[in-house]
Amino acid sequence: MHSVVQGVVDAVPDGAARPSGLADGVYHGLLTEIAGGTYGENQKLPSENELASRYKVSRPVVRAALERLRRESIIVSRQGAGSFVRGKSRAPALGYAPVESIADIQRCYEFRLTIEPEAARYAALRRNGPALERIATALDLMNTATRQQQHRDDADFAFHLAIAEASNNHYYGASLQALQSHIAVGMKIHGLALLGPNSGLQGVLDEHRAIFAAIRDGDAETARDRMHRHICSSRDRLFEGRMLDLSL
Repeated sequence: MHSVVQGVVDAVPDGAARPSGLADGVYHGLLTEIAGGTYGENQKLPSENELASRYKVSRPVVRAALERLRRESIIVSRQGAGSFVRGKSRAPALGYAPVESIADIQRCYEFRLTIEPEAARYAALRRNGPALERIATALDLMNTATRQQQHRDDADFAFHLAIAEASNNHYYGASLQALQSHIAVGMKIHGLALLGPNSGLQGVLDEHRAIFAAIRDGDAETARDRMHRHICSSRDRLFEGRMLDLSL
């Protein structure tokens, strides 16, 4: 059975499976997982053989992707030990106040609704093969977690970040990265709400698949609408339809 990533490679027009494109796909896939928290600071990455098997590419392709991550100071190689994620102290933090209340979670959802639907719209207009592969990689992680009756908020965030980056507007990606810890609070609580005898995991996965399909198909308006509905639905599931009055 093909993964979502393989399906993208088969479906992208103009024959996207170039050697450099393969290395870009591995690079962006790892970058998305690092940004999404799958691999944390100082954590070791899988071996070259494991990555080659996962991405269905050769070891030289994996080496090229790892070399790019090293050049950009995202990972560091330790002789005889492998590749590790660097600490993030080098990146300046943006000045969003931390989440301190339920009201802040609601505010975060409100802010996401002002940026993520438009990011999805532009992603549908501007995406290319490697960008679709990055989104699909995160979707594959979510699919695996759903089959195991789990919610991976790191993969969920990686999916949304990959869409923001596919917009080819770095302001969207930078905004989501700055909000990662804030968004994670809502995603974690939302994930807990999906578990139980009446699991909503499959429905949420289907929402993500629908967003991906619209972006893949270049349907900008549908991508925007589906992202808007998804974030609203996530918020409503978390708050059970009872929104706080945030009037001054």
